[in-house]
Amino acid sequence: MQVNQSHILSWILFTPLLGAIVLLLVPRERDNMHRVIGNAFGILGFLVSLPLIWRFPIGSPGYQFRENADWIPSIGAHYSLGIDGISFLLVMLTTILGAISILSSWSAIRTRTKEYYILFLLLQTGMLGVFMALDFFLFYLFWEVMLVPMYFLIGVWGSDRRLYAAIKFFLYTLAGSVLMLLAILALYYRAHEVSGAAYTFDIPTLLGTVPQFSTALQRILFWGFFFAFAIKVPMFPFHTWLPDAHTEAPTAGSVILAGVLLKMGTYGFIRFSLPLLPTDAVARQHIVTILMVLSIVGIVYGALVCMMQKDMKKLIAYSSVSHLGFCTLGIFALNPHGLSGSVIQQINHGISTGALFLIIGVLYERRHTRLISEFGGLSTPMPNFAAIYMIATLSSLGLPLLNGFIGEFTILSGVFQVNLRWAAWAVIGIVLGAAYLLWLYQRVMFGPVTNPANEHLPDLNAREFATLIPLVLLAFWIGIYPKPLFQVLDVPVRQIVEQVNPNYYNSATAQRYGEKAPVAAPPTVEAPTVATGAPARRASAVKKAEKPGASVPIAMIAAPAAHLTATAAENR
Repeated sequence: MQVNQSHILSWILFTPLLGAIVLLLVPRERDNMHRVIGNAFGILGFLVSLPLIWRFPIGSPGYQFRENADWIPSIGAHYSLGIDGISFLLVMLTTILGAISILSSWSAIRTRTKEYYILFLLLQTGMLGVFMALDFFLFYLFWEVMLVPMYFLIGVWGSDRRLYAAIKFFLYTLAGSVLMLLAILALYYRAHEVSGAAYTFDIPTLLGTVPQFSTALQRILFWGFFFAFAIKVPMFPFHTWLPDAHTEAPTAGSVILAGVLLKMGTYGFIRFSLPLLPTDAVARQHIVTILMVLSIVGIVYGALVCMMQKDMKKLIAYSSVSHLGFCTLGIFALNPHGLSGSVIQQINHGISTGALFLIIGVLYERRHTRLISEFGGLSTPMPNFAAIYMIATLSSLGLPLLNGFIGEFTILSGVFQVNLRWAAWAVIGIVLGAAYLLWLYQRVMFGPVTNPANEHLPDLNAREFATLIPLVLLAFWIGIYPKPLFQVLDVPVRQIVEQVNPNYYNSATAQRYGEKAPVAAPPTVEAPTVATGAPARRASAVKKAEKPGASVPIAMIAAPAAHLTATAAENR
């Protein structure tokens, strides 16, 4: 077994699972103990992740905190963990939103509390595993593990149409997962045939053989992974499961669904779909154009549908379709600004939309309705609530000095480098976003209190402050001082751009912005793999394909033979 630095990733990964095991030993009647233990392990899961903040080596290429152990050697599957700057930010987002979501459930969940907290902690483990796994077999295991707890959280503790929403969520996600499994197996067997190396599920190794495949196979693999990630995002037109799941899920389920689960799709696009883009320039341009158009349609369509909603929760759910469209738009711009902005916007969306779902949950606990028409003038009885709600709204619509502005501006600057028209269409989504969010706030918070049931609603209590204040502080911190996030993302983003758009750093655009190619990473020693049905052979063919001086994630991947070049002037 090879472990670099420590087992810190395993501690973070399995702390929620340990909490679920402890809860199994607690008698069913002890509801308060279930709440205490569930919240204790939710907070502990966040605390054990804090050392990553000061121990993560900013500026170091490759995956950090690597752990690699034989798991199923007969098929080449390993317990392999590691994170780069992108997965580091998503892991931190998962741990903090997990703790906040569990805390928000204290008074909302009254039945089957033991099962609820067990499932939520299992869900936390599954999400963390997706962002940490560097083995396709392990990655797929965590991807599927996440599905079952979320199904039961919606189906058991959801609203009136919870069973319909849960089954729809399960079927959509499962359909995408099956296609991804077939693509993983095709990649697994074809990589062995091409490289002559041992069978392995190691992600960098398998992706490193993709440039040696035919263009037709590269397309098949790309679309096989695409459907799983597009459904999870959700990308238009695969979004129809999301409004139902959000609307029927309990508040904590909606927070974690919007804040983390959707990011598993965008993470998959960055980690797997980009390296699977065909090396043929024409085929690549065709795919990128399709995805950019779908992203723009999702941005505008999601915003327009929000304008027509009567249910607050469904409105925020459709807003995720629009906001995540910006994230996919930035990803497939294939340049540093687009990719960095996309990851930061993923973090921003988790913060702002998570806060909005918590705010709706506060109102639902008091009034047991989410209809906009049932409210009005709430700023009078609930002034503290009104202030925090306003900050969350402005954060979501992208007001300068708040986090949403940083992500959207960076994405638009990256898209502008590629195509001015695409950037212009995306701006329409920002305008519409401001319209539906401010209109919602005006109808709920301003004017006279027309409904007597709203006259004496209690303001935020201490626990509700504890769930919302951290998100408000994060929104201001990212909006005012985003430099640390850009520093963390700098190296992995440059490595990805060098891999998928290899001549970008020689272009006039890169020179104009002073962008430089990534620095080489020191060589690493991977755990051995075992061949199936043939003597084990050294992965010499893969080594021959390495680009000298490339960084760790790129060293396994040969530079594509052709690249995507599109300047703003040409497209205009």
